[in-house]
Amino acid sequence: MKSLVVYYTRTGNARFAAETIAAEIGADVEEVIDMKNRSGKLAYLTGGADARRGKETEIAPTKKSPADYDLIIVGTPVWASRPAPAITTYLKKNNLSGKKVALFFTQGGKKPSAIDQTKALIPNSEFLGVLTLIEPLDNKAESEKQITEWCKTLNTN
Repeated sequence: MKSLVVYYTRTGNARFAAETIAAEIGADVEEVIDMKNRSGKLAYLTGGADARRGKETEIAPTKKSPADYDLIIVGTPVWASRPAPAITTYLKKNNLSGKKVALFFTQGGKKPSAIDQTKALIPNSEFLGVLTLIEPLDNKAESEKQITEWCKTLNTN
């Protein structure tokens, strides 16, 4: 099964998770680049407000087409209990209907994550599962263990 891991990251947590997942299952990787500056405390606050409102953002053109893959794994940090605007934009621009899709989230706390809001952006796909990682860069060994176990459930052979 040809697999693609698509992710957005602000702090590097989702990149770590995406690269670990891709290495585990032999997938290609695509980073979604938000053209809006999201660094710094003010950008953190406005990013959360944008996410809460379900706002889209301008993203850089992606190089890989999800149409070329059987399984798409989408990763996003959780902002205000929602996916980051860059992933909202990516999912609205790319039709994943008929694709096998799995989601992973990186977040700072154990509050409910953005699962339902993100799943709503991928209608008519075969949902394979979700992984939520709490501060993966601060808990690398535990996160790697969680990723390895989760990847086994995806049946990517």
